[in-house]
Amino acid sequence: MRRASWYGAGATIVAALEVAMCLAPAGSGATAERRSAGSGVARQAQGAALAAISYRGVHLRVPAGWPVHRLDADPRRCVRYDRNAVYFGRGGADQDCPARLTGRTETIHVEPIDPAGIGTPPARGDEQVEAAAEGEIRRALPAAGVMVTATYGARRAVVRRIVRTAWINPVMRVEPPARPPAPQLRSPHDRDRLGRGEGLLRGGIHRPSGADHGGHRGRRRAWATGRGFDTCTAPSLAAMRAWRRAYRIANIYIGGAARACADGNLSRVWIKEVRRMGYRLIPTYVGLQAPCTRHKRHFSARLAVRAGKAAADNAVRRARALGIGRPAPIYFDMEAYDSRKRWCRVAVLRFLHTWSRRLRVHHYTPGVYSSVASGIRDLGLARGIIKPSSIWFAHWDRRATTKRSRYLLASWWRGHRRIKQYRGPHRERHGGYVINIDSDVVDGRVY
Repeated sequence: MRRASWYGAGATIVAALEVAMCLAPAGSGATAERRSAGSGVARQAQGAALAAISYRGVHLRVPAGWPVHRLDADPRRCVRYDRNAVYFGRGGADQDCPARLTGRTETIHVEPIDPAGIGTPPARGDEQVEAAAEGEIRRALPAAGVMVTATYGARRAVVRRIVRTAWINPVMRVEPPARPPAPQLRSPHDRDRLGRGEGLLRGGIHRPSGADHGGHRGRRRAWATGRGFDTCTAPSLAAMRAWRRAYRIANIYIGGAARACADGNLSRVWIKEVRRMGYRLIPTYVGLQAPCTRHKRHFSARLAVRAGKAAADNAVRRARALGIGRPAPIYFDMEAYDSRKRWCRVAVLRFLHTWSRRLRVHHYTPGVYSSVASGIRDLGLARGIIKPSSIWFAHWDRRATTKRSRYLLASWWRGHRRIKQYRGPHRERHGGYVINIDSDVVDGRVY
């Protein structure tokens, strides 16, 4: 539920940056890693400062107040999109991320392009692609062997100019490294392990035992019961394997403009692997939020229907890219909002009605996550709308049951259609791996 914001003096820095980025030449020399790079125009804007930062010969200018994190030296650092920061290097396999993060703001992540084709795919030429539905811009710089990823909340223009003016020091310009010999991989999921830095296990490739499959053979039921957990980014396969003795259900965040963590380990292969271990998954999409919240990335009441359709379409694209086929459920994460405001409540219901209707058009199963006292209660009381097939409600009373809640009627979403998040953020250790999670009890639709 926490979200870092950038106000006050930061707004002045942004204004200066918007002016300075338009006027500063892309090839101006800046070899020091952290030095003032403000132009005369920027200095006139109440002394606001910019800083020049560099990574592998690529130079960028960012507001001087943004912290710079070097992931190679700090692999447990969480790559967060909910607060202003610059990240250098590839995120670690076991990042220490808070369980509950929502929302996006302006961030920069510069990481290597893997010449072996594992991880972020290399691009041909200098390419820049923007995914508005995700609030994300990517620019590949093959001459330096890096990819620049920028996220944004309300200040899209800031990161666009940062990314556009990225330049490579001609003295340090190098040809992309030659592609090394392909590793001897015995199965497709080895590629994911190698790409995420796990390496191959001693004695060959790990094969789950028969007990690990947990019903993978044959057609699985559309629902599951048992203990589950959710965390901000996908843990490593090694951590998931260690946690399998304690849990059999886990949430995954597959995308969205308000998702606060990076993909991390999440991939088609990761999903196949954890399902082989016997996990059932709760695919969740964190899109634009209600208009009466503090989230910068929100839909307007006037365009609620259009936003609901766009969210469903993009969620389906993300699910298909991850190998999640129909009729799998996809839950929309609608964070708590002030449902006492009728205009906002109506906007949310229009959005979620369109979400559910559109997912059914794509032959996926619609689900909704929200606070039991706002989004879920409003859906239950609503009339004349298409409702989700399954709900995931947050009620942190520490009671691991889906059947009793003073906010829900017994007749709402009966018959294996409920998931409850009954405990908020806390740390647990299983098999030597510590993860910050929320706790869930599941009797509902899963993948």
